[in-house]
Amino acid sequence: MENGSNKWNFQQEEGELNKASPITVRGILNMLVANINKDEDRPVVPLGHGDPSIFPIFRTAPEAEDAIVDALKSAKFNCYSPTNGLLAARRAIAEYLSSDLPYNLSPDDVYITLGCVQAIEVMLSALARPGANILLPKPGFPYYECRAACSNLEVRHYDLLPEQGWEVDLEAVEALSDEKTVAIVIINPGNPCGSVYTAQHLEKIADMARKLRILVIADEVYQHLTFGSTPFVPMGKFESIAPVVTLGSISKRWIVPGWRLGWIVTNDQNGILQTSGLTKNISSCLDVTTDPATFIQGAIPDMIEKTKDDFFSKIVDILRVSADICYNKLREIPCISCPSKPEGSMFVMVKLDVSLLDGICDDLEFCLKIAKEESVIIMPGVALGMKNWLRITFAIEPSVLEDGLKRLKAFYQRHAKKQ
Repeated sequence: MENGSNKWNFQQEEGELNKASPITVRGILNMLVANINKDEDRPVVPLGHGDPSIFPIFRTAPEAEDAIVDALKSAKFNCYSPTNGLLAARRAIAEYLSSDLPYNLSPDDVYITLGCVQAIEVMLSALARPGANILLPKPGFPYYECRAACSNLEVRHYDLLPEQGWEVDLEAVEALSDEKTVAIVIINPGNPCGSVYTAQHLEKIADMARKLRILVIADEVYQHLTFGSTPFVPMGKFESIAPVVTLGSISKRWIVPGWRLGWIVTNDQNGILQTSGLTKNISSCLDVTTDPATFIQGAIPDMIEKTKDDFFSKIVDILRVSADICYNKLREIPCISCPSKPEGSMFVMVKLDVSLLDGICDDLEFCLKIAKEESVIIMPGVALGMKNWLRITFAIEPSVLEDGLKRLKAFYQRHAKKQ
């Protein structure tokens, strides 16, 4: 080259961004799918990720489909949308979420995003500053780690306690935090654990956040997908104790992850988020990013108003049945133990005892082999921060779930150590 060097100026180094998350959910899923035996005649059983939309039993509400068609045909939504989203959509989301709160949200509290993933991106970017750190759950949703690395936020992991229904280890959180800790992320209902936190536990989290002077980011994308004895309670109910930002989307409750519409909501009756400058940072981040499709936003008011409660009840009933099947069938497999029965979301986290298996050294090898031998996709716990655990989704057609768990049991029997 002209400057005498073979190195281009944009050549990438092994920096923090590349090292941040060598294992990602999508990367693992792609690896497992690539390992499936192409000569296998049986259909693949997808127990690895939470997208049940491919199964007819989980088809979204007809009112939601009609709302999309009507918005598109109206020709009113072929334009760009405002940075924070269409006013009518923000108003509808504010009213929808206010029904669970002791106060009313306003449209100005709502920022519409391109799914909940973009909500995560925006929030972590808005919080980033030199030396800052954020507290993330282990196990958790690894996209937070990836985005924290992009924003140069230090990640500190706190444990969830499997023997206590995957509650937050509050003492550990206090020990991890310091004057540069900006926020704690709470995922409720829980991905990957299937947990649902009580109002009492959420209040303790708020009390702790107030003591530590940090923000609570409440990831409630699985809002109201609960089917156990603990009802869903939004973290925003406790915003008078500590400031709360809620992340959510239509993806899971309406079973439409491909529609890519989510939100950031500031629960800020005391004005703390406003005076701190965080809301201004959120707006600034949205100014330089892309928006959800305007016609999807245009459909939101009718989707929320017209979707019948029967649809939501049906989805919860299916998940309840599937969760029971999953929990009971897993208990028949000696190498797997389930600390608690799932009460919400679409997942259960189970412990894998590799000492009972011959020729399998860890959870990743287990998942690679079962993909190859049984065409069953399961998420290894290492992708979520817990080695030798597995995340299994039960949000699939119940008959397909039973087939997948039958194959899982057969896989164990074939690889069990001989006594």
